[in-house]
Amino acid sequence: MTTDVLIIGAGPAGLALAAALCDAGLCVEGVTPADPTTPWRNTYGIWEDELPSPEFASMLSHRWNDCVAYAGGQMLRLERIYGLLDNRRLQAHLLHRCTRAGMRWHTQPARWAEHTVTHTEVTLEDGSLVQARLVVDASGHTPVFVKRPLAIEIAYQAAYGVVGAFTRPPVRPGRLVLMDYRSDHLSGEERRAEPPTFLYAMDLGDDRYFVEETSLAHAPAVPFEMLKTRLHRRLAHLGCAVTEVEHEEYCLFPMNMPVPYLDQPVLGYGGAASMVHPASGYQVGAALRLAAPLAQTIARALSAPNASPQQAARAGWEVLWSQERLRKHQLYLFGLQTLLSLGEAQLQQFFARFFRLPVRLWGGYLSNTLTIAEILQTMGRVFVAAPMQLRWALIREAMRHPKPLLRATGLLPILHAPSVIQGRSII
Repeated sequence: MTTDVLIIGAGPAGLALAAALCDAGLCVEGVTPADPTTPWRNTYGIWEDELPSPEFASMLSHRWNDCVAYAGGQMLRLERIYGLLDNRRLQAHLLHRCTRAGMRWHTQPARWAEHTVTHTEVTLEDGSLVQARLVVDASGHTPVFVKRPLAIEIAYQAAYGVVGAFTRPPVRPGRLVLMDYRSDHLSGEERRAEPPTFLYAMDLGDDRYFVEETSLAHAPAVPFEMLKTRLHRRLAHLGCAVTEVEHEEYCLFPMNMPVPYLDQPVLGYGGAASMVHPASGYQVGAALRLAAPLAQTIARALSAPNASPQQAARAGWEVLWSQERLRKHQLYLFGLQTLLSLGEAQLQQFFARFFRLPVRLWGGYLSNTLTIAEILQTMGRVFVAAPMQLRWALIREAMRHPKPLLRATGLLPILHAPSVIQGRSII
């Protein structure tokens, strides 16, 4: 029997789309190496206004009205509500929607796929076969089936964090610190020669805190050992130390993976579709927001009796990577490249100006909800407010790497070579 959609992966992105496809009335099956109820390890923060519906607000374990950032010698109030997703509650909610629709899971790896005009046949590790009219690969940043152009240089966001108890509060009670770039705990040479990092921290209540030392983006990735050392040095500078470790978190993911080939007969989602936002490293909010419209588009595409996997996938790719989204992505990549070129002092100057913008601009920029004109407006206002030395650094970077700007404004085409994927995809 041929199912409508086969989902590869059971992380937040995969489950969100699986649930939305089930809600759309499609027959859905899933493939995951582990049980889909396996707890998600990482913490997922999200701005409350990014949630797709009020229903998801009940799946926040914490909410903070007192949100700040520190940069350029200033404390910047962010005037936006931030939340921490309750992984167990969100996972259970999504799985419930899948289960009530009769979704079936295959708990073993997928090994290869054979594409035909009418369906895709996926071979699992034990040799069993699953046929689907469309395969969606949501298996993460190193996808099982989705193909991308070769990446030249990848910048990574890296972080090391601790949930636990401390000798004294590392942040003010009731507060969320989105970014603390203060670096008094480092020597002048370290600030000049080593990659800049910041503290991401929050009060979890009941004398529990989450603190994380983060590298926004760097190529190559900042080593976990450096982040761990810096975190404990920062805490010592604040006069506090960890007394109990409830959970250690290690995060590493790419910020600028190439957009996948958009003509392939497999659709990607989440990290497999390069949905990580180059401005922030966030993707879960987008995965939750786009799941329903993408599922509706897939349902419409598959309503045609003779729709091929390639046609259904193309309809889905158009939702994720329309021409406008591709042009916006070029602007965000330019912004990321610019930040990678800045030293610690200039980076602090940049964020001190960025978070002084109206919330609709900096918030929309970090959430990837602005139009192209609004992104350019945001960039322009930061440039005008920046000190002259930072302006020259921004100009130099624009002259060194002009193509993303030219592509975003339509002066250069956004070229995407064909994937030349016919027949079999093998890992």
